[in-house]
Amino acid sequence: MLVLRHTAALALWRNNVDTRVALVPTMGYLHEGHLTLLREGRVRVASGSLVLSIFVNPTQFGPNEDLARYPRDEAGDLAKAQACGVDVAFCPASPDEVYPSRLTWVNVDELGDHLCGRSRPGHFRGVCTIVCKLLGLVRPDVSLFGNKDFQQLAIIRRMHADLFLPGEIVGMPIVRESDGLAMSSRNANLEPQARQDALAISRFLAEVRRRFAAGTRDATELVAGAADALAPGRVDYVELVDAALLQPVSRVEQPALCAVAVYFGSVRLIDNTVLTP
Repeated sequence: MLVLRHTAALALWRNNVDTRVALVPTMGYLHEGHLTLLREGRVRVASGSLVLSIFVNPTQFGPNEDLARYPRDEAGDLAKAQACGVDVAFCPASPDEVYPSRLTWVNVDELGDHLCGRSRPGHFRGVCTIVCKLLGLVRPDVSLFGNKDFQQLAIIRRMHADLFLPGEIVGMPIVRESDGLAMSSRNANLEPQARQDALAISRFLAEVRRRFAAGTRDATELVAGAADALAPGRVDYVELVDAALLQPVSRVEQPALCAVAVYFGSVRLIDNTVLTP
């Protein structure tokens, strides 16, 4: 497995590859959700090349967010990557490697108006910019992302289509712990009690699905009692939006996303479920 630190080295490697290439962009601290993406990438390009990027992207963090506390374990990540058959790990030597200037940005309008986009201004601009850069450097035939970050995936798909970027964007199902908590690198920062409290998220989403299966279509009724159900977590948002446009809905007549973001202690967790009539 090659470990590349510089964009010039990555570009040189890509110019000498004529097989199919899969890309899995991450911020590291790999868990089973990431490894599922890597294994799927390995299958999709068969004897081609599987590329992993590990970069805690500073431009998608706000000034009061957890950039400094985001968990990191490069040595452990590289060992897991090698076990999954990764051919190239791109681990930029510094942010300057991928941001030689701070003059060029990529932004997708409207899809970021709600959910995480409303509570994290500038977040998706940072996400789109780094993903666009990685797609330009790696020129993958397929890029894989997790559905836990549903809004992020929808915005990346829109950017990818509108900018005629290379390859295919593939979304993969949410991977959960045995007790239902969606896997996230940030889970490592949860205190033991907060880790138990966070199970309220998956229980709440299960209740939303139960109400929907019982015939409830009114958005207010579907998410009624959210604050109590998610206590002692501090709710950032609980929203029902159109699954394609990410705009709020009052009734579920088309596929809709029920998305939540909740703080347990200082750790912000997100999760979602799709409701399809």
